[in-house]
Amino acid sequence: MNDILDCCREFFDLEEEEKSEYKGKHMLDPISYGASTDDPATAVLFRRNYLKVMVHPEFHSPSKPARFSKVLAEYSKAIRGVVRELLGGILESLGLESSYMDRAFNLESGQMLSVANQYPPCPQHELAMGLPPHTDPALLTVLIQNGTDGLQVQHKGKWLNASIVPGDLFVNINDQLEIFTNGKYKSVIHRAIVNNRKTRLSIAMANGPSLDTIINPAPELLCSVSQPAAYAGMKYKDYLEIRECIRLVKVIKS
Repeated sequence: MNDILDCCREFFDLEEEEKSEYKGKHMLDPISYGASTDDPATAVLFRRNYLKVMVHPEFHSPSKPARFSKVLAEYSKAIRGVVRELLGGILESLGLESSYMDRAFNLESGQMLSVANQYPPCPQHELAMGLPPHTDPALLTVLIQNGTDGLQVQHKGKWLNASIVPGDLFVNINDQLEIFTNGKYKSVIHRAIVNNRKTRLSIAMANGPSLDTIINPAPELLCSVSQPAAYAGMKYKDYLEIRECIRLVKVIKS
């Protein structure tokens, strides 16, 4: 874990000219570097630099630092194994076979996105934020950080600090898993706050189905009377595009 954190830190330390070649324009760009922008509608300052890299089903990586590709490939492979075990356990908790995941999610062609987030210290941290409240669109997100806290999760309307010990994995339930379980597992609303002392670095590995997979509530979990389907199925790619359109509309309106 330290190796991948170090590689991401080294990337963010590169000259802006070197990083700018990866500035993305579309949510499905294989590599995308950028920074969050302030929200004039709410006067909230956003302090976040990010590097998004598609690592599955096709693997991509920045060319610098030199060891980044090797370290990212090894780390993403390890996390994919963890995610398979977690998903298998979740399915079994619902009375389904763990092998059901391959039919339901097409994980061999599933999309895996690595998102490195850098949150620099901000003097006006009480007016700033790293990321606004949101859920993740995939199945499961596995997150690590450098020891500086800043992740908060919403529980019963309150924001709770998620203190993550270095070396631990923090796992979030995502939207597609909520849809598949018909709401039995809820997608976690979370946000990132900043501080005025230390830079926070986190790496989130978002694991989703294949882009062409249609995610529906599992028929085995439904009952036409007591538990009808609460969600309409759609392709994962379409779901991502709708989310992005909603985000852009909010930006334009602000």
